[in-house]
Amino acid sequence: MFVYADHAATTKISPCALEAYNQTAWAFYGNPSSLHTEGQHAKEVLEKSRETIATILNATPREIYFTSGGSEADNQAILSAAYAGAKKGKKKIVSTAIEHHAVLHTLEKLKKEGFEIVLLPVGQEGIVKAEDVANCIGEDTALVSVMLANNEIGTLQPVEEIGKICREKGVLFHTDAVQAVGHIPVDVAEIGCDYLALSAHKFGGPKGVGVLFAKRGAPLTPLIEGGAQESGKRAGTEDLPAIAAMAAALKASVADMGATNALLKKLQTKLIEGLSRIPHSALNGDRERRLAGNVSFCFEGCEGEALLLYLDDEGICASSGSACTSGSLDPSHVLLAIGRVHDVAHGSLRLTLGPENTEADVDYLLEKIPEVVEKVRSFSPVWRDLKEGKRQFIL
Repeated sequence: MFVYADHAATTKISPCALEAYNQTAWAFYGNPSSLHTEGQHAKEVLEKSRETIATILNATPREIYFTSGGSEADNQAILSAAYAGAKKGKKKIVSTAIEHHAVLHTLEKLKKEGFEIVLLPVGQEGIVKAEDVANCIGEDTALVSVMLANNEIGTLQPVEEIGKICREKGVLFHTDAVQAVGHIPVDVAEIGCDYLALSAHKFGGPKGVGVLFAKRGAPLTPLIEGGAQESGKRAGTEDLPAIAAMAAALKASVADMGATNALLKKLQTKLIEGLSRIPHSALNGDRERRLAGNVSFCFEGCEGEALLLYLDDEGICASSGSACTSGSLDPSHVLLAIGRVHDVAHGSLRLTLGPENTEADVDYLLEKIPEVVEKVRSFSPVWRDLKEGKRQFIL
């Protein structure tokens, strides 16, 4: 049996997105920047896609900029706000310890350039407190950056509360919504953000294309120079087939959101309850305030990499953390941030379900995962020490 349970890493392109991609690539091959008829036909598709995405996010088309994905959008938003703030003597940026590396690495870059970076704790539930954000904002704060949904443990952050705080204090607010858009309702006006990033391949669109929402009036500096595309904010000929496919995928995901989330919540509950029966295991993050379909567990006495390899042998695709760090032996920074010690954090497993998953898939996961955990523990020196009393159990 084959079970794909790694939708947070990427999703399979949806039929409507694939159709839109192929149709656009074949019929609208002109450059949207060209003045001739073929170019203008392509331009119409580009702007229609922009309008579709803007409507879904409750933005205006002028606030939608096409990028290569969420990482580029995050980078452009953070750097734009930081450098604009620096010109006014504001060089403090407030974020959280569980952000995606697209955010954290950009903040590290800015720290080397003399910016003050504050990463707020999130507690064992994996949710930052809005009051902590408020208490950290000062006259020297250029930007607050807090993700909407965590990519590893699926916890939902209080971005609407944070957005209100930022508006009251006159501070720019960026949210990485890559894991959220297409899966939960996202309204930029309700959030009150100045910047928002999304990526198409997280909701059935193609890889390599995304969106940066930048509120009208928010500072926006190009990362890529060389052309006047995207209102002069992102040079390079737009990948029109991918953009059209992204718009189609997002429209379909939003239309099916209610039914999909009802299914995923049911499967998620069953999976959490089943995995909780494995001795010395624990769910990571708040059980309720999380994306439907996200199930992140730690199994004491296990190595995450070994879990993944044995599960792969059983036809199960999963992750031990975020996709961007799957090749690293370091424990997840997110799990460390919620209080998991190194030995426990190493034994993490992230299962993320999608609309094509079934109850039979969950039954298979609940059959095979306990077997694999037992197998991995059987040759683990850490597990042997725990069983012999040389170490104390934590979970």
